Amino acid sequence: MTVRLVLADDQTVVRAGFRALFDLTDDLVVVAEAADGERAVEAVRTTRPDVVLMDVRMPGTDGIEATRRIAADRTLDAVRVVMLTTYQVDAYVFEALRHGAAGFLLKDIDPDGLRTAVRSVAAGQSLLAPAVTRSVVEEFARLKAPETEGAARLAHLTEREREVMALVGRGLSNEEIGRALAMSPLTAKTHVSRAMIKLGVRDRAQLVVWAYETGLVRAGER
Repeated sequence: MTVRLVLADDQTVVRAGFRALFDLTDDLVVVAEAADGERAVEAVRTTRPDVVLMDVRMPGTDGIEATRRIAADRTLDAVRVVMLTTYQVDAYVFEALRHGAAGFLLKDIDPDGLRTAVRSVAAGQSLLAPAVTRSVVEEFARLKAPETEGAARLAHLTEREREVMALVGRGLSNEEIGRALAMSPLTAKTHVSRAMIKLGVRDRAQLVVWAYETGLVRAGER
C-alpha cells in the first residue's frame, strides 16, 4: 500500500529533510507541503492524503487549529494527523490530541522510527507511545477538573466499555486489556470501537484524553 503524505512545517529545511527521506522509500509518497496551518488544511482538502505530519507551532494558523479543522470536516475522516514537536511534554500537543490528532512524534526521531510510525498510523493505529503520551496527558489533565459535560456523556457507555476505556487511558493495548478483563483482544477492540463511536472521538489518542478529562482515570493512577 502506498501511503500519501502532506508535510506541514514552517521550516523549509525540516520539510526538505522529511521529503528526502520519504523519496528514498517506495511506499511513502509526499503529495504536498505547507508552511502554515491554513495552507496545510487547503492541501489536505485538495489531495486527501492518508497522513499529515503537522508541526505544532507555525505562523498564522498553527498546527492545533489546522488539526481541529481537519478533524471537524467529516469528508476528511480518513485523514490521520500526526503532530511534530521538539518537546516530550508540551501543552500544545495535549490540545492537539484533544482536537483529533492521532498522536505525535519528536522531530529528532530516527529515520526507521519515522517510517514505521507513518505506516502504523496509515494502517489505522493510533501513534501512542504509552509512557510519553500518558505523561503529556497527565501533566495537563491534572491542571483542570473533570469536565461535567464529558462525564455525563460517559453514561452512554456500558460498564464494560467504561472499564475498557479506563485501561486504554492507562496505556494498555488490546492484548493487555484482554488479559486484564479475561476477554479476547478482538473483543477488547470491539469495546474500544463502540466507546469511540458513542463518544464521537476519532481514535484511541482522543479516547485517552477523554478518559482523563472525564475523571475516569486520574493523573498518577496506575
